[in-house]
Amino acid sequence: MLHINDLTYRIEGKLILDQATVAIPTGHKVGLVGRNGAGKTTLLRLLKSEIAPDDGSISTPRNARIGHVAQEAPGGDDSLIDWVLSADTERASLLDEAEHATDPTRISDIQIRLTDIDAHSAPARAAQILSGLGFDDAAQRRACREFSGGWRMRVALASILFLEPEILLLDEPTNYLDLEGTLWLESHLKSYPHTVLMVSHDRDLLNRAVGSILHLDRGKLTLYTGGYDDFEETRREKQRLELKLKKKQDEQRRHLQTFIDRFKAKASKAAQAQSRVKALAKMQPIAAQTDERVVPFVFPQPQKMIASPLLRIENASVGYAPGQAILNNLNLRLDHDDRIALLGQNGNGKSTFAKLIAGRLKPLAGHVFGAQKVDVGYFAQHQLDDLNPSDTPYDYMVKYLPDATEAQRRTRLGTFGFSAQKADTKCSLLSGGEKARLLLALTAFYGPHILILDEPTNHLDVDSREALIRALMEYDGAVILISHDRHLVEATADRLWIVRDGTVTSYDGDMESYRAELLAERGAKGREKSHNREGTTGVQNRSDQRRIAAERRAELAPLRKSMQAAESAVEKLTKQIAALDSLLGDPDLYAKQPAKAQAASLQRGQLSKKLSEAEDAWLAASEAFEAATRESAEAG
Repeated sequence: MLHINDLTYRIEGKLILDQATVAIPTGHKVGLVGRNGAGKTTLLRLLKSEIAPDDGSISTPRNARIGHVAQEAPGGDDSLIDWVLSADTERASLLDEAEHATDPTRISDIQIRLTDIDAHSAPARAAQILSGLGFDDAAQRRACREFSGGWRMRVALASILFLEPEILLLDEPTNYLDLEGTLWLESHLKSYPHTVLMVSHDRDLLNRAVGSILHLDRGKLTLYTGGYDDFEETRREKQRLELKLKKKQDEQRRHLQTFIDRFKAKASKAAQAQSRVKALAKMQPIAAQTDERVVPFVFPQPQKMIASPLLRIENASVGYAPGQAILNNLNLRLDHDDRIALLGQNGNGKSTFAKLIAGRLKPLAGHVFGAQKVDVGYFAQHQLDDLNPSDTPYDYMVKYLPDATEAQRRTRLGTFGFSAQKADTKCSLLSGGEKARLLLALTAFYGPHILILDEPTNHLDVDSREALIRALMEYDGAVILISHDRHLVEATADRLWIVRDGTVTSYDGDMESYRAELLAERGAKGREKSHNREGTTGVQNRSDQRRIAAERRAELAPLRKSMQAAESAVEKLTKQIAALDSLLGDPDLYAKQPAKAQAASLQRGQLSKKLSEAEDAWLAASEAFEAATRESAEAG
C-alpha cells in the first residue's frame, strides 16, 4: 500500500500541501485531479524523491519500484525496440552475462532467472506496446533520432509501460498521443497488473481507466471511489450536505450566543450560560465552500455570415512539395454550421488537411472553392511557443486593438480570464493553461467563419475544458477539431472525418463505434503478430478486418437511423413549443385575440404530450443503439 502521511510542502512560502494524508491500496488505478496550480505535479515529484517534503512522510511496499516517464526523450542511434528493451536492465545484464558465462551452475542460474522474469517474451511485449502507441514494425526498427520530440516521448512512455514498475506514476500521458493512442493506453492501463497514479484532465480516460479519483484541493487529499463522473457527483453532494450543516450550525451558534448574551449577568442562569459557552467553544465550524469559478471562454461570432457551403473541395491533393502529395482525392464540403472532428493517427495528415482548410497550404491539384471569402481562425498547440516571451497579454491587445482605450482592451482580456495582474504578466511567466487561453483569444479575435482547433486542451484542466465546450456550443461558425480528448469530441462534433490511407473521408458511425473498430483492428494486429512469432497461420488480413468492421456498421445503421429520427422529432417539437410559448407570453394576445390564445394553448398541450412520447422513443432508441454498440465491441 502507498501511504502519504501528513505531507507538507511549500514553494516560496506558499503552502502547496497541507498535512495531506491518503492510503492507496496495492493494485489500485487512481486518477489524480485538481485545478491547474493545485500541486499535482509537485506531489508526483515528492513521490519520485526528486524533492523533499517540509514535513510528513511517504511509505511504499518493500522492494516496490516506482516508475515514471523520463523527462528527456531518447534520441540516439538505438532502434525503438532496442531502446525499450534496454529499460529492463536486469534482463539486459543477464543476457550479456549468458553470452560469456562458462560455469555450468551460473549458466543454469541465469537461465532460471531469465525464465522467471519472462525474458524470452520481452521482444513481443515491447513490440505490442510500441504498436499500440502508433509504431508499426518498420518504425520500431528505425533509430530514435529519426523521430520528432513528440514521437520520442511516446517511446519513453512505451519503455516505462514495458518495465511494469509496481507503482506507475504518469503525468498527463496523453499529451503526446493522438486519439487512437489514447484509446489504446486506456485499454492497457485497465489491465495493468500494479498500482497506477495518473495525473490527467481527460475526462473519458479518468472514467474508464481508473477505479478511484484522488482530489487535491487547497493542500488536502481526498480519495473517492469510482471514475471522474462518480467523483464529481459525490463531491457536489458532499458540498451540498456541508452547506446544509453549516447553515444549521450557524443557527445553533446564534441561538447559543443569544442565550449567553441574555442570561450571563443573571446569577440564576449563570451556570446554564457557562455550559452554553463551553458548548459553543466545542462546536467546530464548518468551512464555507469556496469552489473556484472557472472563467468562461467567449468566442466572438462571425461578423458576416456566408451561405453554405463555406468551402467545397473537389479532386484536390495537398502536400508540402510538388509531386509529393500527402493527401489525395479530397472531395468534401464544409457548411457554416458544421462541427467536424478529424480522426486518425498522428502522421496520417490531420494537420496537413487543417492547413489546407486554413489557407496555409495551397492544393497541389484540384480546387478549393470559397477560400477567398472565408475567414479562418487556426489554433495549433505548437503556436504556444511562438508567443513572444517578453510580451504581455495587454501588449497583444494593443496590437489587435490599436485604436481602443485601455479600459476596452482590459475588458476584452477579462472575457478570457486575464485579471489586471495577469494582463501585465510576461508570456514567459504564464502557465501553459494561461498561454492556451491567450492563444485561443487571439485565434478567434476577429470572429472567423471557421475555427480550427488542433489539440486545444493539452494545458487545460477538466473544468476549463468544460468551459471550452460551452463556448464552442455557443459559437455560430464552423468548427474543425483535432483532439485526443474523446469527451470534447463527443460533446462538440456532429460529424466525423477519418484521415487515413492518404485521403480524408466522412465516417458514418459515432465515437463509440469508431473506438470499437479501432480496438478490434489493433487486437487483430496484435494476434497476427503473436501468431506469426509462434509460426501459426490463419490470421485475418486487413481486408477481412475492414469487411468485419463494415458488417458491424451495417448492423448498427438501422438502430442509429432510428435514434437520429427520434432525436430530430424531439428537436422539432421543442422548437414548436418554444414558438407557442413566445406567442402565449404576449399579454395583448388574450385581450385582442382570445380565440387564438385558446387555440394556441390547446395546441401547446397536445405538443407537450407528443414531446413526452418522442423523448421516451428517443431514450429507448438510444439505449438500444448503445447496447448494440457494446455488444459489437465485446464481440471484437
